[in-house]
Amino acid sequence: MEIAAAGWLAVFFFLLVVACPPAVVAEGSPALVGGEEVPRKFVLGGENLAPWANGLLRFSPAASAPSALAPDAKFPLVLAEKRTRRPDVLDKFRLYRGGWDITNKHYWASVGFTGAAGFLLALLWFISFGLAFGAHHCCRWRMAIKEREAFRSQWICLLLLTVFTCAASTGCILLSVGQDEFLGEGLDTLGFVVNQSDFTVQVLKNVTDFLSLAKIVNVDQIYLPSDVQLKIDKLIVDLNDAASMLSEKTTENSSKIRQVFNDMRSTLIVLAVGMLFLAILGFLLSILGCKNAICIFIVSGWLLVAVAFILCGIFVIIDNAVGDTCTAMDDWVHNPQAETALSNILPCVNEQTTNLTLHQSKEVILQIVNIVNKAISSIANSDHASRDNGYFYNQSGPLMPYLCSPYDTLLHDRQCEPEEVSFVNASMVWQNYICAVSDSGKCISPGRVTAKIYNELVAAVNVSYALDHYTPFLLSLQDCKFVRETFNSITTLYCPRLKLDLRLVNAGLALICAGIMLCLILWIFYANRPQREEVFAKPSEVRIAAGSDIPRQSKDAPI
Repeated sequence: MEIAAAGWLAVFFFLLVVACPPAVVAEGSPALVGGEEVPRKFVLGGENLAPWANGLLRFSPAASAPSALAPDAKFPLVLAEKRTRRPDVLDKFRLYRGGWDITNKHYWASVGFTGAAGFLLALLWFISFGLAFGAHHCCRWRMAIKEREAFRSQWICLLLLTVFTCAASTGCILLSVGQDEFLGEGLDTLGFVVNQSDFTVQVLKNVTDFLSLAKIVNVDQIYLPSDVQLKIDKLIVDLNDAASMLSEKTTENSSKIRQVFNDMRSTLIVLAVGMLFLAILGFLLSILGCKNAICIFIVSGWLLVAVAFILCGIFVIIDNAVGDTCTAMDDWVHNPQAETALSNILPCVNEQTTNLTLHQSKEVILQIVNIVNKAISSIANSDHASRDNGYFYNQSGPLMPYLCSPYDTLLHDRQCEPEEVSFVNASMVWQNYICAVSDSGKCISPGRVTAKIYNELVAAVNVSYALDHYTPFLLSLQDCKFVRETFNSITTLYCPRLKLDLRLVNAGLALICAGIMLCLILWIFYANRPQREEVFAKPSEVRIAAGSDIPRQSKDAPI
């Protein structure tokens, strides 16, 4: 059984169950397999079975057939073809036409190019404003409002400064809200996938437990053939490997993703708070005319705007990558027979492997049913059992019905005969054939089985029942049916909100960049406006003092 591959697929599945009552064991009597007491957690039905197992084992008999086989024919399909046509920097800026493919470096180059505008703006801003401000500061270029136009220009400058400060503050609020919504939605999506993965690990481990029980199933020393036990050993190894690998990878990757989300949240919060503080305090300092103090804020704003441009480019890339992935998943869900980039990443098995899995599961079930029926035939229903071989315990009364095998000797599906009992009702019907026993273990009332043999029979039935109803679930993991259903859930429930939240983050970053960038320029102008005492100062107050070589200056030099 290629369960290792199925384990990887199991990260993306959604469990579908319908109601059907499982077999039960007589209350107060421990189930026995191979003469050993079976822990009650392995007994189907009742409160001892974990809730997730109860849900999984509520398949109807009609669902026990393989849910889906590999498609008969494949046709090529380029995922998210239209939205991934972008310039490829690794191919001389030719349009990339390979569609969504996370294993293709040209795809990532084309996605990375979508953030080039943000990175280029960051570089141009950092260089141009740095050079301009350095030249202004070093060469004493005066950027100020002329005195004769002071009144009108000051009001226009103040109005613009107020508008741009409000725009920057609004951007900070949008960024704060957007990042919280985006990261919260991202963690919800991650939690959805992790829960599906954990559920699958539990299912695989539970199947392993039932397979281990199947190996030691016996009714009065009647065991499975040795070749079947060897096959079970191989299945157990595959299941354990798949469960361990899936659990380790899920824990490792989810931890890394959560750390990235936390780092991203911290960065964006610091940026939003820093920009809001910068915008408001810079606005107040420029109004107060604190020319020396505003210089520090200008340098800080220059660096933070460059960082904001870089983050804007990064989030544009994330927005496009998320959009591409959601579109690709939707295309794959609606074209199950297509050969796509996802077909290489998700190794859905072919029809031959799927049939092999089904064949091995059916064979184990058939052998267990044969053990049960052989015990019923040679022991319970034998009125002439030898007193010397231990099979005679004074059994009498109506004959016990045989257990129905869902498969014939060629492992084809078969219908139960009217006199047979199914996995579902076998334990309840057989309860009517239990006899009361004396201290020596002999029946002292009419009946075909003792409580000990009954519990061994029911334990064997429970193992068969579990394997029979786990088979379609495991096949669904292998043929990617549950993967498609989970992808459909993600594209329907999570993708729209992720895209909206990313756009909110990008809008906030864009407003911050534009608002702070224009505020920096206006801070210089407004901080250097003529103060009231400078406008009405007499010309004689700025002349060179008699007998002095140093001219009188205003208390703050222009920025």
